[in-house]
Amino acid sequence: MTAILALDTSTPACSVALNIDGVVLEDFRMAPRQHNDLILPMVEQILAQAGLALADLDAIAFGRGPGSFTGLRISAGVVQGLAYGADLPVIPVSTLAAQALEGFQKTGQPYWLSALDARMGEVYVAGYHVNKVEGHYLIDCLFDEQVAKPENLPKFDVSYQGVGSGWLYDEVLSQLLPSKPDQVLLEVAPRAACIAQLAQELFSQGKTVSAYDAMPIYLRDEITWEKQAPKIGKR
Repeated sequence: MTAILALDTSTPACSVALNIDGVVLEDFRMAPRQHNDLILPMVEQILAQAGLALADLDAIAFGRGPGSFTGLRISAGVVQGLAYGADLPVIPVSTLAAQALEGFQKTGQPYWLSALDARMGEVYVAGYHVNKVEGHYLIDCLFDEQVAKPENLPKFDVSYQGVGSGWLYDEVLSQLLPSKPDQVLLEVAPRAACIAQLAQELFSQGKTVSAYDAMPIYLRDEITWEKQAPKIGKR
């Protein structure tokens, strides 16, 4: 049995999921500014629902960003504490990739321009091709993650569909594509279930980090994360 816990607090949504050999349990809530209060009780609840303890897990995954600075700090801190205390590896997963996976699951469309509202007139954006082969999700990044004003992004040569809150700039983003998207899923947010599914593939490839190296990705240069050994006591 392979059991992976996943969590995400990168947007106003707060979610926790448990992937046990491909079967995913999830608790997803729209809870602006409540992440600190909710995330640990949600973790405890979903583990109890599955009849597992933290020590039974193989790894912990989290939405490593981009996203809300405060939200990313919360998830990174919680994951560091849980993983360090239970001596578990960590799987950082792109929030933009998680959105692209949900777009694929909802529509079957393989090409997605995943975007999050970055405030200040900017978006976090990346382009993906998503596929499912023999029960495994395969996702390739075709346009690397970046933060930019929508009008400063380059023209794309791929006919992407649109997913995520960054598509509030639908008119500008659509003009950058060869054709207007058939699907724009503006209300989709990164969710732990998709993070858990992507994490399963990364785990099988050995793409994990230590708790100490579980860092958020902000994309904006002026934001840094200082790595610190979790203060949990000796094991």
